[in-house]
This record gives sequence, structure tokens and C-alpha cells, in this order.
Amino acid sequence: MKKKQNGRSWGLIVLVCFMVIVAGGVFISPGCANPPKTLDRSVPGPQVIVNPETIRLGVAKLMDTVIVFEGSGFKPGDSIFITLLGPNETKAIVAEGPIKPDGTFKVELGKSSINKLTKAMEILRADIEPNEKFEPVVVISQPPIPKGVYTVKVTSMMSPLTAETKLEVKGPTIINSVIDWIGKLTGKIKHKKTK
Repeated sequence: MKKKQNGRSWGLIVLVCFMVIVAGGVFISPGCANPPKTLDRSVPGPQVIVNPETIRLGVAKLMDTVIVFEGSGFKPGDSIFITLLGPNETKAIVAEGPIKPDGTFKVELGKSSINKLTKAMEILRADIEPNEKFEPVVVISQPPIPKGVYTVKVTSMMSPLTAETKLEVKGPTIINSVIDWIGKLTGKIKHKKTK
């Protein structure tokens, strides 16, 4: 009888500690973020900024992260595409968009279905498939892009104008890994072995 009570007590202690760690990470992490970058209107030529400046490779974390690319100094009426260039000759085309009449652009890689598919395929190197309830499931079959500092390169489609900035790609935190593990248990994330 005492062994059962001791076992339950330890289980309760472990559960409480786990919840404190997760809650601490959730409430402390946002406070450590840098303020968003803004465009420098005094720069006459093409420029680009990205917010946030750092992304994590946790599956759930990345799918929930809104990545915003903004630029100025491009020709009105043109379009741009955005490429990540990084370690091991990694190249991922992550977005495209039109240039506004004032020469600026703003492209969000957000939470829509197409944006999540882009993040899954280009950054996580995964796929998204529907389950039997037609809910999206992230299917991991290979490692994501390598961690490191990437060059965000904006290329104009109809002119030779380009602009660059940096984006840091970090591995998942412990909390990200726990959330991904829960996602795997609930069927939102699936690991598929390739042949």
C-alpha cells in the first residue's frame, strides 16, 4: 500500500516539475526576444529585413512562427522572390510577392495552409498530408535544413536589383522537442522512414 502511494507521489512530483518547466519556458521565452527590426528609410537602394531574426527547427514551433520579410528600394510593379542560402550549400526558396507603388514589399510566411506547406517543405524538408479526419499532419522523412546563419536574398524578377540580410536557424529547444513529442502522440506529426 505504501509503495503505491510513494509511486503516485513521485509521479505527481515529476508531473508538477514538468509543468513548471514548460510554463516557465512559455512565459520567459517571449521576454528574451529582440524587438522587431524596421526598415531604414534613409537607405536609398534595395534593402530587406526579416522578423524574427532567429527561427527554431521545432516542428510545432516553426509551423506556428510567422516570418515577415520586408523590403524597400525596388522598382514599383515588379515582383520579388526570397531565397535562404546557408550551410552545406543549402538553398530554399521560401516566398515571393509583388512590389508596391512606393517600391516596398511585405511578405509573410505565416499560418495559412500554403505558408505552412512552404515552411514544411522548404525548411523542415517534410510534407503535409491529411489524416482520416482531413486534418493536416506534418510528415518528417529527412532532417531539416542545417542549423546556422543563413543569407536571406531578395531577387527582383524584372530587374537586377537584390538585397540581403541574415536569418539565424537554431535547433529545437527542450520545450520544442517535448511539444513535438506530444504532437507525435496526438498524430499531428508523423515520422516516416525512407527506403
